Amino acid sequence: MKNPRPRWIRYLRKASLTLTALLAAALLTGCASESMRAIDGHMNNAVSLVSGPQGEPSRVPLFVASTRRGEGAADDGRAHFSLTAIGVPQNHRPGAVEKPSFGGADKSRHFTVLAKRNMDEEEFYGELAAHVSGRVGSSRDVLLYVHGFNTSLDEARFRLAQIVADGGFSGVPALFAWNSRGGLFNYESDKEAATVSRDALEKVLLSLAKTPGLGRVHVLAHSMGAWLTMETLRDAAISGHPDLDGRLGEVMLANPDIDLNVFRQQLGRIDPRHVSIFVANNDRALSLSSRIAGARPRLGAMDPEKPEDKAELDRLGVAVHDISSFSTDFIGHGAFAEAPDVVRKIGAHIAAPRAQDADQMAIPDFRGDQVDGGTAQTPPPAASQKVETSPLPPVAGR
Repeated sequence: MKNPRPRWIRYLRKASLTLTALLAAALLTGCASESMRAIDGHMNNAVSLVSGPQGEPSRVPLFVASTRRGEGAADDGRAHFSLTAIGVPQNHRPGAVEKPSFGGADKSRHFTVLAKRNMDEEEFYGELAAHVSGRVGSSRDVLLYVHGFNTSLDEARFRLAQIVADGGFSGVPALFAWNSRGGLFNYESDKEAATVSRDALEKVLLSLAKTPGLGRVHVLAHSMGAWLTMETLRDAAISGHPDLDGRLGEVMLANPDIDLNVFRQQLGRIDPRHVSIFVANNDRALSLSSRIAGARPRLGAMDPEKPEDKAELDRLGVAVHDISSFSTDFIGHGAFAEAPDVVRKIGAHIAAPRAQDADQMAIPDFRGDQVDGGTAQTPPPAASQKVETSPLPPVAGR
């Protein structure tokens, strides 16, 4: 009789190697990088922002609708609301979210939460209406950011503030924060949490669209947040609001973690002319997601250089931007926000003049916004910021 020990040892060694590989792969899945670093070389000059007083950070007010437990939710999918001021340090560099390596944050050098005011739902939308009152042109638009998997609340808030600062967005930034557990091994539970948040996101989108004085509702959604966004817009279309009653603007899906066949179904209810996707064939996080899903292709990892992928993308009828060459790290999952050229492209895309907004392009700054009590006061318009655009490769679409 053979001694079973060598086989057992071989099995244990194989299992250990498999576990090591899985652990290494899991480290690639985080949608929010823990080392949100500055871009090197020619892009490392400080971004031009509307500054606060000398030595003080610039303030970016965010309207936040959150289904997170820490924001008062009970994991039942109902949203809670707040107005939060994020401080962008004066040493900010395009593409970076400056965070301390250790210890507490210094508002002169790091992104910080300067103030926060919780609100009920009626107050939230009333405050938003007051915020856009008197604005004109694209400054009346809302940019709603829907974050992805493995993203903490601070990471989502800071990322949106960074996108607003770097992209030169002149409208009102808003965040939909769903209940991501912020852990590398929580992919399935995060998917369930995103699913539970569909009704809340639909209500937020429809309520934004009804806000008096508001222009367009643009959505920027990343990774799993792109799946949540498209599912929600599909549900809204089925309920009789396919374009948010005429208020839907640009729907920008960055590295969307969506099965290709699922996306086709979602587009069956949504006008594809609203939709742009940012794809990266070197996105290792989406490669892992594809393996988890049984090797089903993910929309955000398609390669427009491959004839078969390009043919599929052409048939979708959406605008496609290949950002593979803009990746700033090994994972390749965050170039939509970390590459300054891409962020500026997004900002310019939203701010493109519309015929109905001719001669109405005032751009306010954020210095007068108060969120720690009382009513937010919108300051008078400031001089327009120059938005420098670097065209991305046109590979497919409308």
